[in-house]
Amino acid sequence: MTDNALITWSVLMPVKVLTQAKSRLAGLAGPRRGELALAMACDTVAAVLQTARAIVITDDPVAAAALAELGAQVIPDEPRDGLNAALRHGAAVAAHNWPADGTAALSADLPALRPLELARALHAAANWPNAFVADAAADGTTLYTAAPGAAFRPAFGLASRSRHAADGAAELRLGNIPGLRRDVDTPDDLRDAAELGLGPRTAPLAAELLRCAPRGR
Repeated sequence: MTDNALITWSVLMPVKVLTQAKSRLAGLAGPRRGELALAMACDTVAAVLQTARAIVITDDPVAAAALAELGAQVIPDEPRDGLNAALRHGAAVAAHNWPADGTAALSADLPALRPLELARALHAAANWPNAFVADAAADGTTLYTAAPGAAFRPAFGLASRSRHAADGAAELRLGNIPGLRRDVDTPDDLRDAAELGLGPRTAPLAAELLRCAPRGR
């Protein structure tokens, strides 16, 4: 068993080009959709940096500058072949620079994430070659991990929970990690995240957007 007290983690977070991000929030955010996506990514990265190394994979220059300023390592999405290809590219960079570290893939739209939640999950993940945390809908994945020396095989996308499980990754069924499980794709997701408590960049923007929006939009 790995000594999880000694593991350092490289946490990979892909961030889309902001003009293409969060299309299901277009009805709520309108022209501010990219601003909202960046705010959520900033709050996610800020939480990660209190626990682990943050590596952002993005081709968006605005996002790259903002996230690097927070302290993330930023690399371009050289494959430009979707989410899992971006993650594998990031993992290769991490393995080259920090070969003794564990590697984790994390959704960049977790604006209610608390550092302690991520720390608990990574501590638990160190007991398994591969592990994952399911999203709040229990269909997708917000966190996927590979301990040092284990293969990194992310399978994000539709029904990723079942795909990660089928590949042998252990599901981490931890209590009291609502922010880690609450990714934001829809207005109702954002409302749920707001009830948990949003990070400082997302909170004022979300409050403004949600104030006059009817539920379901």
